[in-house]
Amino acid sequence: MNEKYVINIGRQLGSGGKDIGEKLAARLGIGFYDKELINLASEESGLCKELFEKADEKASQSLIGGVFGMRFPFVSEGVMPSLNCLSNDALFKIQSDVIRQLAAEKSCLFVGRCADYILREHPRCANIFISASKEDRIQRLCRMHQIHEDAAEAMLEKADKKRAEYYNYYSFKTWGAAGTYHLCIDSSTLGIDETVEFIEEYVVKKLKLER
Repeated sequence: MNEKYVINIGRQLGSGGKDIGEKLAARLGIGFYDKELINLASEESGLCKELFEKADEKASQSLIGGVFGMRFPFVSEGVMPSLNCLSNDALFKIQSDVIRQLAAEKSCLFVGRCADYILREHPRCANIFISASKEDRIQRLCRMHQIHEDAAEAMLEKADKKRAEYYNYYSFKTWGAAGTYHLCIDSSTLGIDETVEFIEEYVVKKLKLER
């Protein structure tokens, strides 16, 4: 079967979602996109990368002057707003177009950034949400950032709030809710590598991939 497919991963901070996605994409031999989308959106639009980094997974707000309270249609549906009222909505629209273009060209795995909603009409997709126990998440952040547990806990609470607001705003669904995804899994149960294997087996069966 040569049809292209996409895997979209939502994740709690500290759950290992990025590592799981990267390993899964490597095992399946497909493109992996996380922070890379910021560079691609910057190149596609000609706008500086810092704008996309500032808006990354944040709900709508004005970035460059002006009052900007409405949502924009996607790139394919309308005209880009002028730069004097550029907002997170406008940047989301650019990034959405990049995600659609990549998914049209090849099989991909996307981490975050509402890719499951953006690609909701894609005929072959698997939407996964990865969580982990609070203890495991805190310990992972402490190791990664060399910080104390209190700082790690504050970091994950802030990140969860930001990601939920971003996802809920743009998708009209609920971030992390079982009904939003095809599969929700706690990476604390199996560990990173076995979680990768479990998700791979699920994706292969769901999308009827040839091994």
